Amino acid sequence: MTHILLAVLMAAAVEVKQQSDHIEIAIGGRPFTSYYFGPEVAKSYLMPIQTASGVVLSRPFPIGNDTSGGDSKASSFEPHQRPLYFSHGNIDGLNFWGEEAFQKFYESEHSRQAYGHMGGAKIEQATSGDAGRIAASFALEDANGRVIGREKQSFVFRGDERTRTIDCEFTIEASDGPLTLGDTKEGTFGIRLGAELSAPLGHMQNSKGGQGESEIWGKAADWVNYSGIVGGKQVGIVVFDHPKSFRHPTTWHARGYGLLAANPFGLREFTHDAGQDGSWTIPEGQSLVFRYRVVTYDGKMPAAEIDKLYREYAATP
Repeated sequence: MTHILLAVLMAAAVEVKQQSDHIEIAIGGRPFTSYYFGPEVAKSYLMPIQTASGVVLSRPFPIGNDTSGGDSKASSFEPHQRPLYFSHGNIDGLNFWGEEAFQKFYESEHSRQAYGHMGGAKIEQATSGDAGRIAASFALEDANGRVIGREKQSFVFRGDERTRTIDCEFTIEASDGPLTLGDTKEGTFGIRLGAELSAPLGHMQNSKGGQGESEIWGKAADWVNYSGIVGGKQVGIVVFDHPKSFRHPTTWHARGYGLLAANPFGLREFTHDAGQDGSWTIPEGQSLVFRYRVVTYDGKMPAAEIDKLYREYAATP
């Protein structure tokens, strides 16, 4: 009982402030992140992602559709990879992972498909308290505004003296006919980290003990952890895949250059086996649910401690 009470007392209050095109989240009186959903961007996203002490782990661009927050070479590399976002590279043949606004930066891989985008954002919840909560819904649209489905996003924000936690749930609904999520590595729940966490400076490990991109990319695991030194401080970020999330344990589109993404669809590309097919069709009127927890932390966090946190998350309903 003492330990439970202490944990409650140490939890930081979360303040959520809604603006016209974004929602600001502060934890323990310190700015943590903002949720952007304005019509000028193709998908909603959280930016920045930081630790309890204020160390920013995510890269500083793009802001809206502006990539000038980094040097010219870095800004032109995968600018659609937002600090934290959910999208997929093939939904009914449309590319929701890439963004038409950044077409000039892409080589052929990102430009073979027509682009999709989110539209009609509706904020359904934005509340403060011991935990901050955001819920939003969107239409999934083609370039002409035709609705092919709907998406719901919800986030729960918590924090204490050492960590910041985001519980994420994404629901894809086949509201306007069957909806197929195709086999592609370009997806699906993504976090883009800053240069100081990229290889060889940053270190990546998964729940099975895999180290680095070669042992983690395309492999199934309960979690993936990215750690390193940012601004002279030891920090890290880990993403957990919930047992009730689609195709748990998920496969990971995790790259040494700072991309940490859970993707349960890219089986053909991950295995380099043309006989594999990771696509999934949602029948009309049904939905698919994805659940993840993101934890940022100051200092070091051994794998045994991460495993303990994962088991606590896995036990949540």
